[in-house]
Amino acid sequence: MEHLHAPWRIDYILGPKDPEGKDSLFTRIGQSSDDLANLVVHRDKTCYVVMNRYPYNGGHLMVVPYKQASDLEQLDEQESGDLMRLSRRCIAVLRKVMQPQGFNVGLNLGQVAGAGIEAHLHLHVVPRWNGDRNFMPVISDTNVVPEALESLAEKLRSAFAEGGGSESTPA
Repeated sequence: MEHLHAPWRIDYILGPKDPEGKDSLFTRIGQSSDDLANLVVHRDKTCYVVMNRYPYNGGHLMVVPYKQASDLEQLDEQESGDLMRLSRRCIAVLRKVMQPQGFNVGLNLGQVAGAGIEAHLHLHVVPRWNGDRNFMPVISDTNVVPEALESLAEKLRSAFAEGGGSESTPA
């Protein structure tokens, strides 16, 4: 049997998990001013966009409300509207920067639904290409992400700054 090593995954596996009753990772990122280290590519009034550090696919973005909420019913009309508007903007920016052929967009609400950070909902925007699912994730439980996160983050920041999908208002 061949072995394929993905040593960057160990940081996620062994990394600290959010303690109960504390601010979530997303709350801490939302309150931080270090967007480069946190891979934040855009901030709006009620939500921000962050790259997934452990992506399903290259360009995997998450739209996160600043308000820590575990369910959509906990967001007010402004916050839920902004969540969707910013998700649409992410699609426009990803189309411009990466030219995907499709997208997976969605929420995982609750642990049984696959929520990795159950206390703080976030909407996933995952660009997809024809044939991007190959033997790697099926056989070796490994994805190949072809571009460094920091490099792609800079391209996405530039596209947001240039007004890509500019229906959202800046923070």
